[in-house]
Amino acid sequence: MVPIFTEVCRVEEVPPGTGRLVMGPFDKPMALFNVAGNFFAINAICPHMGGPLQSGKVVGKVIYCPWHQWSFCVDTGEADHPGGHRISAYQVKVQEGAVLVGWLKQ
Repeated sequence: MVPIFTEVCRVEEVPPGTGRLVMGPFDKPMALFNVAGNFFAINAICPHMGGPLQSGKVVGKVIYCPWHQWSFCVDTGEADHPGGHRISAYQVKVQEGAVLVGWLKQ
């Protein structure tokens, strides 16, 4: 099966150090981040209490949920805090200035 990628925005719409809510394949809400020109996508909803991860503070490759500061690595979805839950991370590619998001990273 060929991976499905959906164009979610243009590169210039997500400045370095910021995040944005996008709709990926199959209308899946994802948090897209620009970390020094590299794009990463994870589940948009914090597993703690449903906080909007795209609105959190990005420090390096770590996003801090704006509600309770749970933290996750944007490239892997792994928790960056003790006892945390992993979240899904998604494939991302940039083509001709467009950011495209695919399905789960393997």
